Amino acid sequence: MFFMRETPEAGETLTAVVAPAPKATPIGEDLDWRLRARCRGVDPIVFHPAEADPGDEAKAICALCPVKDACLDHALAAREKDGVWGGMTAIERRRLIRRMRRSA
Repeated sequence: MFFMRETPEAGETLTAVVAPAPKATPIGEDLDWRLRARCRGVDPIVFHPAEADPGDEAKAICALCPVKDACLDHALAAREKDGVWGGMTAIERRRLIRRMRRSA
């Protein structure tokens, strides 16, 4: 989306403000699981803890979530680099990916 005046006033330079493109979703991924997630309506800050914070508050919400596995699958497929997804922090997801690669 961008906003720009069609005709500049005398001596005015036109500039455009462009909104960033949304993050791409892996092809064929069904995102309906997001509508059933327990985290809907929860402050996103909870799911983006500080580096040293283990994310226990977010993980407690994830533990009872009916779509926890779909959330984790999305995070792995989309290579989410930050936050708690599917009950795992970014560090835990990287470890999981390494273990999966070793066992493949």
